[in-house]
Amino acid sequence: MREYLLTILAAALVSYLLTPAVRRFAVWFGAQAVPRDRDVHVIPTPRLGGLAMFGGMVAALIVASGLPEMRKVLADSDISVGRALLLSGGLIVLIGIADDRWEVDALTKFAGQVAAAGIFIMQGIQIYVIPLPNGEPLSLPPGYGVPLTVFVVVATINAVNFIDGLDGLAAGVVGIAALALFSYAYILSKVNGVTTLSSATLTAAVLFGMCAGFLPHNFSPARIFMGDTGSMLIGLLLSGSTITLTGRFDPVILANGLFPFYVPLLLIPAVAAVPFMDMLLAVWRRTNQGRSPFSPDKQHLHHRLLELGHSTRRAVLIMYFWVGLLASGLIGLTLFDHAWKTLGVTLVVAIAGMLLMLATPWRRRRGGAAEPGPGGHGDKDRSAERPRMPV
Repeated sequence: MREYLLTILAAALVSYLLTPAVRRFAVWFGAQAVPRDRDVHVIPTPRLGGLAMFGGMVAALIVASGLPEMRKVLADSDISVGRALLLSGGLIVLIGIADDRWEVDALTKFAGQVAAAGIFIMQGIQIYVIPLPNGEPLSLPPGYGVPLTVFVVVATINAVNFIDGLDGLAAGVVGIAALALFSYAYILSKVNGVTTLSSATLTAAVLFGMCAGFLPHNFSPARIFMGDTGSMLIGLLLSGSTITLTGRFDPVILANGLFPFYVPLLLIPAVAAVPFMDMLLAVWRRTNQGRSPFSPDKQHLHHRLLELGHSTRRAVLIMYFWVGLLASGLIGLTLFDHAWKTLGVTLVVAIAGMLLMLATPWRRRRGGAAEPGPGGHGDKDRSAERPRMPV
């Protein structure tokens, strides 16, 4: 655990310290989010925060390469995780910088995402097996494994990009997802007597540190946005950790039945249920209206929460709550024998959260006044005036 903590600390500290310098560079470079009709902000704010996160990732990998046990993970002949993250992450960051500054078209970004997935595959990060209900792993030939890997990478990147619409939302949600993946891999390895050192756990640790270091600068009111540079990068790492976790545990050695074998396939859809659902609804909505699925609008889930009467910060915390609840519920089902108890507790917490979410704006409307924002202006939440990434 010491090695992982040092890696997380390096990623968080460097991301945190680099962000102010990146912010100044973004202003000089002209990479700023200009308010538009569909946005919920009124002043420009620098983008390119993902550049600082990439620096945190590089620092974490350097620190990991200096730790004896982590060096073994990076030297794995089957999965070159360090090279994969540097090469594919570097490509994604270059495309993101161009998009944050000059607005690259959707097809070019898609091609870059596919290329990044191709780098993953060349470095050994690929879906090789899928668990079957009878407990036997199904080996996938390259003709099936390669396109499935590309789909997972591209879908995860775009799901994260879709949710990047409020201060701190994407960084917090992906940070929770990374922490859930790390906890799953580490604790399950400990319980079942398997080595805790793996490329999947390392990737999740690095991702969590990157998000934790950037979030203080990005939470409402945000001083900088991660931009497509950051949202695509953290989506890439999230998919990489998921893919390398798939099939890692042999069903024979698992103490709690077959369910833990399926968790990597379920965890990301669970913790990313909010962005994935938002993405699918957006595609369906825009297609139904005869528009391109990539055409932007102002009907995302976070926009709807604001319309219900929640402040920007509260809307973000609500999203954190649901993602955290889904992730912890899955981890609980993996670790504890009595599934019905875990499901019962999760259901009770979910009902309580739903009631609180609906009751708070109702009480505010009944009171006749909006909750004072951070600036203390009564009917105006100043955090809503900060620019956020267009989606």
